[in-house]
Amino acid sequence: MELHVAIDGRGDRAERIYRQLRDAIVDGRLRRGERLPATREFADQLQVSRTTVSTAYERLTAEGYLAARVGAGTFVAYTGASHAAAPSSRRGGAAQPTALWRDLDDPLWTEPRPVAFDFSIGSPDPMLFPLDTWRRYVTAELRGGFVRSAHYADPAGVERLREGIARHLGLARSVEAGPDDVLVTSGAQQAFDLIARVLLRPGDTVVVEDPGYPPVRQLFETTGARVVPVPVDEHGLRVDELPPARLVYLTPSHQFPLGGVLPLERRVALLEWAARHDAVVIEDDYDSEYRFGARALDPLQRLDADGRVVYVGTFSKTMAPALRLGFLVAPPALLPALRNAKRLTDWHNDVVTQRAMARFLDTGGFARHVRVATRAYEERHRVLTEAVGGMLPGLSLVPSAAGLHLALLADGTAATGFDGRRVAERAAVAGVSVQPVSRFRVRPGPDGLLLGFGGIPAEQIPDGLRILAEAVERERTSHPADPVP
Repeated sequence: MELHVAIDGRGDRAERIYRQLRDAIVDGRLRRGERLPATREFADQLQVSRTTVSTAYERLTAEGYLAARVGAGTFVAYTGASHAAAPSSRRGGAAQPTALWRDLDDPLWTEPRPVAFDFSIGSPDPMLFPLDTWRRYVTAELRGGFVRSAHYADPAGVERLREGIARHLGLARSVEAGPDDVLVTSGAQQAFDLIARVLLRPGDTVVVEDPGYPPVRQLFETTGARVVPVPVDEHGLRVDELPPARLVYLTPSHQFPLGGVLPLERRVALLEWAARHDAVVIEDDYDSEYRFGARALDPLQRLDADGRVVYVGTFSKTMAPALRLGFLVAPPALLPALRNAKRLTDWHNDVVTQRAMARFLDTGGFARHVRVATRAYEERHRVLTEAVGGMLPGLSLVPSAAGLHLALLADGTAATGFDGRRVAERAAVAGVSVQPVSRFRVRPGPDGLLLGFGGIPAEQIPDGLRILAEAVERERTSHPADPVP
């Protein structure tokens, strides 16, 4: 272990060594059981006499901070803090971020607490992750010539993975792309960041869906763009309400969070709008691999004849968010700039993970995994859809045949007084995790609940809904709706 101890200046050097080692033990930077350097080694490192170090060690040992073991060395004996003290708690705050970043909150964050019934949204079932296959592919990539070839790689991504993504998208989603049209990213969020970097200037107008995905809206706001929320209905983005803009972001295949599918006539109208206003369209296809009976419409990217659509996808819903694997398919005119933005951001993704994913795609393992997962999620979707109507009166299910969550909106007289946040808080106390629709809105609108089924087995859904129904009823009786005149 190498320890940094400052001994410059006047005063007793043994005292300085003693105090700095003691502080490191007390605040947890040096943990119980860790071995300190031998006195001779430490003295050479600090360029002091061995006696100076020995004096400090002996004092720490006498006070119970250290313990000497004959033939083994000197070890920390005191149990200090559970983690190192944060340097920011001991120093001033002269350095300040810009105003846009100073008070940025996380609208998706909820205080973690144990729940018995997890209807949270955004993550697939970790029990469906193909662990054995994935471990085998990662191990294979770490063997052989990995060390000899472990240099910086192409910012656009490993070519074999880009080939696999292009082939998969062509077969599964009718996306027109070759490997040179694909750029691998650290999840979809980095794709949005790269697009914003190369397209937006402060003051540019960006359109987002309302309700929609808050991290995208916040990202565009931090660029200095003017972000305009445009409402959605049961069919997705209201294209007829679009203002002139530089960029529009939408989720046409499975609107987030309500679940609508943008019909063909709106897709055509959106592309015509983009041509009139010289705008770029971000098509976020975040979970379209999971479809339950309904045929997917052609993506905007395939309908785009002018090169205005950037198609963004992710493996977070099909594999695991922790892998941080996403991708974008961009028109040729944008790709050089996007590649440079990726190079200047983090250079490239982890190469081992990329190569393992390429193997998974090449062998057909990914397609098989998606089929197995889709069957599991389809059963959960069926159970949830059939059960929710009769168990949660006053909440109407928004029809959706894709993805990993369903939306319920308050209707009739219930819509007046329904507060999804309060319901979610009551449900969490009872052991059920749900999220309110209001959390995803910018402007006021009908509230409701979002029920994810990625993290809950089908057999647990009815029991979870019963507890949720009790929370809804308690909230309704505690805060009755105003009478309708």
